[in-house]
Parts: sequence; structure tokens; C-alpha cells
Amino acid sequence: MYTIEEFDKEKTRIVKYVLYQKRTEQEIRKKFSSAIDKEMLEDIIEYLKEAKYINDEEFIEKTVANFMLLKNLSMKEIQYKLMAKGLDKKVIEQYMFEHREELEQYEIQSAKNILDKKLLAMDLLQIKQYLLRKGYKIEAINQVRDNN
Repeated sequence: MYTIEEFDKEKTRIVKYVLYQKRTEQEIRKKFSSAIDKEMLEDIIEYLKEAKYINDEEFIEKTVANFMLLKNLSMKEIQYKLMAKGLDKKVIEQYMFEHREELEQYEIQSAKNILDKKLLAMDLLQIKQYLLRKGYKIEAINQVRDNN
């Protein structure tokens, strides 16, 4: 067992970590599992969920929105980046399914951006192979190629 003072001290430390940058439950576990008693860590994580400091669904939404604003990624790359954060694969897949149309449009635009950028240095076949390696769907690549 632990004291309320110990709990508050560790909770404050973790809340600062989460407030500095949004974190997933898995990131918190990974960072603090060796420093904090397992039972206390579970209680703190439960508190953070109830207080809405951590919410993996919300984290996915915000992270994907940032990717869409700042990066050119395929839907596969987005999925891999989210899984690397320790998010539940089923939760990610559910999000991807619910936002499928929007993500497919983003992927097409992203492929177009990459094509436009690489056209000066590479031929179309090389760009197509590059996009395939990055996880772009063949439909998105062909649509972009046909429109160019």
C-alpha cells in the first residue's frame, strides 16, 4: 500500500508529464512502470482517465488531425505511427473505419503532394514504387497518376 501523500506526489508528476504533451496510457505505463509501484500506477492511470487527462480515442483524433495538417502520409503509415504509441489496434481500426472517406481523400492528396514534389527528380514508375513502399493504396496512386 501507499500513502495519500505518495499518491499525490506521483500523480502530480504524471499530470505534468501529460500536460506537457498529450500522452497515451501506454506511454505513461512505459515511462513510469519502473519508478512507481504497480498498484499506485494503475490507480493514477484510473484517476487520469476519469479526470479526462488521458483518452486514447481523443488522442487518436488529435494526432491524425495533426498528421493531416503537417505531413504527407499513407493511411498505413498513420496506423503504424498510432500503434507505435501503444494504442489498441482495435481502437485505431475503428477510428480508421469511421473516418475512411476523409482519410482516403487525405491519402490521395498526400500522394499528389509527393508526386508533385518528386516529379523533378524521379520518373513516374519510381514515384509509384516509392508510394507503394510507403503504404499508399494502388487506387490512390493510380488516381493521382491519371490526373497528372
